[in-house]
Amino acid sequence: MTLPPMRYKTFVWPHNPERYQIDFARHMAARLAPLGAEYLRGLTMAHRVMRGQGAFYGPDAYDAFKRLASLFYDNTPGQLIHPVWQSARAWFVELSLAQEPQASYVTYNFCFWEDAEEYKPGLTAQTEPAAAAQTANAPAQAPQEPLFHTVKKGETLSGIAKAYGTTLSALIALNPQIKNPNLIYVGDSVKIR
Repeated sequence: MTLPPMRYKTFVWPHNPERYQIDFARHMAARLAPLGAEYLRGLTMAHRVMRGQGAFYGPDAYDAFKRLASLFYDNTPGQLIHPVWQSARAWFVELSLAQEPQASYVTYNFCFWEDAEEYKPGLTAQTEPAAAAQTANAPAQAPQEPLFHTVKKGETLSGIAKAYGTTLSALIALNPQIKNPNLIYVGDSVKIR
């Protein structure tokens, strides 16, 4: 099976790289929950890192390497089209010779970082549910009927809180019968409001 050539901006690889590696990562936050448990939360995706190793060979091998190297000095991201990976807007961040270049044979290493505008780092502000966010000027609402949830297999108190749009702290306050928030049983009744 013949793969299409790899491309970056105006450069088309005369021979696809021999080795590829792609690294995926996610920014995470860790918080301590009551009684020593840890709560992990995925924040945003990190940029992908795409690296590899290859060789140019033939009468114009060194000239091909120089054309690729000239793109390294262009201080803008470009479209990286790989024969297997999905294409990505990427920065050319590393290029190195793996041996002394010869006119007809050059081995090299490369690295690209994905330029993903949608992977914006940072935290997103979370607001309390509408019932908890009443202001003093808002008209008084009729009291809501109590609401209970019956615990099913695999559920956690924090998962139940998320499903009902409330917080773990609120559920702990409403349910003094739960002595250990990390330990609930199938069939338990959890007061939601």
